[in-house]
Amino acid sequence: MARITDQMLFQLVHDFLKIYLPRHKCTSQNTIKAYRTSLELLFDFTKKQKNIGLAEITFGMLDYQTVMDFLDHLECSRGCSITTRNHRLACIQSFFRYAASMEPTTVVYQLALKKIPQKKTVTAVPKFMSEAAVKALLEQPDTSTAKGLRDRFFMILMYDTAARVGEILNLRVKDIHPGTTPTATLYGKGSKMRTVPLMKKTMEHFRSYIRAFHPNADCFSEEYLFYVGRDGQKRQMSDDNVQKFMKAYGLSARQICSEVPDNVHPHLWRHSRAMHLYQHGMDLTLISQWLGHAQLDTTLIYSHADTEQKRKAIEQSMDSNNPLVGKGALLRYQVDDEEVLKKLYGLK
Repeated sequence: MARITDQMLFQLVHDFLKIYLPRHKCTSQNTIKAYRTSLELLFDFTKKQKNIGLAEITFGMLDYQTVMDFLDHLECSRGCSITTRNHRLACIQSFFRYAASMEPTTVVYQLALKKIPQKKTVTAVPKFMSEAAVKALLEQPDTSTAKGLRDRFFMILMYDTAARVGEILNLRVKDIHPGTTPTATLYGKGSKMRTVPLMKKTMEHFRSYIRAFHPNADCFSEEYLFYVGRDGQKRQMSDDNVQKFMKAYGLSARQICSEVPDNVHPHLWRHSRAMHLYQHGMDLTLISQWLGHAQLDTTLIYSHADTEQKRKAIEQSMDSNNPLVGKGALLRYQVDDEEVLKKLYGLK
């Protein structure tokens, strides 16, 4: 076994990933995975760049220039987006802040990496499905089978709640509250809890699902709402399982509806629900609360994306006789005003 050159580095990495994030900060497994991957990629790059083994890496090797070279490598060699590059940098800087708080001798490294700026990015317009595409997808599962019943309810619940896939997978039976005003309790990033309303139609599918998959459970059951059977035990369904069946349904739905995107993935349901709520007039502040966004700015991407919504808002704010409003213009200008109309249309 190789001798570790910098014991402090590897002890701090271990404690950061195994103790600080999960126990002290109660960070989600997905977020911990992102930190782990970022550090692993940095170490792999350093190994290759300096032609050394993992055990030989030291704090001193992870300097400003090495990390800058690593970030360039992500963009140029691995084809990562600026957003991914910035995310990897944030994870690395977070580890060095932790290291500096635990071991004062590492402050010099933390201060050096703190100088690396985040690159500016263009706000990406979220991709979303049309309501026709959503309908086509929900028609794909064969609900005469247990799997089809489960998959359809999973997609319905994802759409109705606009939840992240991790939030749905973490649901317990007790987190769905039937009644005259049914709701679901979701636990989002940072274990933040929020309650969202459920449509009556969703609850009809919920009752069918419960009868098939949780026949003996009561409303206080701690069983995972969605599970897979393995070795006679109910185990939490995985992200990979969800990705797999959504991709399959996306391919079949696209055969009957051209509006279905090429790549149907779980987060697409969240974006689609948010956009549809916005298109139907829900206030962005409410949508932000619905989605569990910590900042309203995060939700504003939906207001930038919908051109049709902007067009309707402009029309509603204009006087009906404004020449740019087609119907009003036609009512105002009669046959005698053809010369004026030609000018308005830009024909003269």
